[in-house]
Amino acid sequence: MANRAGACYIIARMLIPDPKDPELRRRRFRPIPVRMLVPNVITLLAICAGLTAIRLSIEGRMELAVAAIVFAAVLDGVDGRIARMIKGQSKFGAELDSLADFVNFGVAPGLMLYFWQLQELNNGGWIAAMVFAIAGGLRLARFNASIDDPNKPAFAANYFTGVPAPAGAILAMLPFYLAFLGVAKPPATLTAAYLLLIGFLMVSRLPVFSGKTVKMRVPPEMVLPVFVSVVFFVALLIGYPWHILSIGSVLYLLSLPWGWKSYRDHERNAAATQPAATADAAAPSSAAAPFSPASGDSEGERPARLN
Repeated sequence: MANRAGACYIIARMLIPDPKDPELRRRRFRPIPVRMLVPNVITLLAICAGLTAIRLSIEGRMELAVAAIVFAAVLDGVDGRIARMIKGQSKFGAELDSLADFVNFGVAPGLMLYFWQLQELNNGGWIAAMVFAIAGGLRLARFNASIDDPNKPAFAANYFTGVPAPAGAILAMLPFYLAFLGVAKPPATLTAAYLLLIGFLMVSRLPVFSGKTVKMRVPPEMVLPVFVSVVFFVALLIGYPWHILSIGSVLYLLSLPWGWKSYRDHERNAAATQPAATADAAAPSSAAAPFSPASGDSEGERPARLN
């Protein structure tokens, strides 16, 4: 009986760890700094904006729905910069940001256009909205997979591969902006074709200029004019949102060939520089060849080292 009780005690100690065990204390989660939570809270607010946009589109309040997506795009551009500024980057935050981008800039715009007009095409409209959402998800998955690509050239850090998801969502809603300005609603087939085009640009290999590595310094005498320009732009965006978004979308589409040309120029320059660097590296070895011992000399004719 005593042996049985001892065996039960040993088994219980094995299954139920002692809370005073120092090894268990070391395995407990440490408190998370507040600076690690701030970017994630901003990302969650962006997800709330995207989900609210879907609800508003179902209710037919399209202007508020579009404004919610634009607000989500602003939050998406802010959270990463704030995370780097306060050193609050984390693996969890990166995954949450990808999920938010898929919901806000893939699912939400496609559903909004479907509820607004594409449902006139029945299954065809739904397929267009679904393809756009899937294109957004694939684009984000490719971006996450290629972040640590060792074969990427240095100049490629200044370019996106395909149109980024937030820009794709802003471009996809161009029919909304034009309709809010009083332009006649285009045929549903044209809207579906335009949505598929933006989805194709998102998953394409088209180099798109990002400007991430461009370091701009403002001279002291230009600080106040820059502040005034930013305030003026924000005032224009608030007062004439659909005009600014329409013009910005058209200009962005027109700038895509320029980004492709700039990338090709960098690629050609890198290809021209590489053979020259290889030739320079090989030159010393070829120059030293005349001073090398002749192949006919034997080791016995010359001592290997002097004593």
